[in-house]
Amino acid sequence: MRVALRLGLPPVVAAMLLILIWQVVTWVFDIPAYLLPKPGAVALASIDHAPELLRGLGMTAWSAGVGFALSALVGITLGVVLTSTDLIERAFYPFSVFLQTVPLIAIAPLLVVWFGFGWRPVAAAAFISSVFPVVANTVAGLRSTDRQLLELIRLYGGGPVSTLFKLRLPSALPSIFTGLRIAAGLAVVGSIVGEFVASYTGGALPLGALVTSYVRSFRTDLVFSVVVLASLLGLVMFALVGMVSWLTLRHWYVGAQRGSY
Repeated sequence: MRVALRLGLPPVVAAMLLILIWQVVTWVFDIPAYLLPKPGAVALASIDHAPELLRGLGMTAWSAGVGFALSALVGITLGVVLTSTDLIERAFYPFSVFLQTVPLIAIAPLLVVWFGFGWRPVAAAAFISSVFPVVANTVAGLRSTDRQLLELIRLYGGGPVSTLFKLRLPSALPSIFTGLRIAAGLAVVGSIVGEFVASYTGGALPLGALVTSYVRSFRTDLVFSVVVLASLLGLVMFALVGMVSWLTLRHWYVGAQRGSY
């Protein structure tokens, strides 16, 4: 209980302070609601449109989750392949960098052409946004394996496969999870960008499409609601990856903490 309070209380207090500052700014400068709505107006709008917002949150969470899962699978696999030989890394690593440098908003319409309308191009956008940190951190983790341990396992007859799964991947896990935590937030960003251009029909719209609809009707309060929900989704995905990281590496964390005393 004491640990939970120590970890959870500071961000809660900071959030309350930011909301208070937001409220005071709207009062002091008498800012119109269509430019900056009051926190209370955002809360009321969120409650009134809760079913619509929650459906949109679920749709965005699905696309972001699929894109993140693909980035984890493909990113770790590519990292392993790239570090298999120096020649492969020099030949193909720049292409993974290329995916990170291409503006997503510029290629999002192409994703619609390739995958059609709906959640598939959105998941592809989430994948493109989040795969590079996984690749980069997997490569960095695998490259940082202790050379003496590599020589030792080879001395005892360890082949490339056993060396990978018994030494290189386990030692690279902290770096891999760092990449996954970064990718979790980027997957949500990529999903929202993809939803701007991936047309949806019917009553249910994802968060990105809801933003476009609310902006057209000057519902700035609802736009803020969507921003808060998207941010919370990114935080939840980040926290889930962090939880898996802790469960996987808890012995390593405990050992590191004991070594620091």
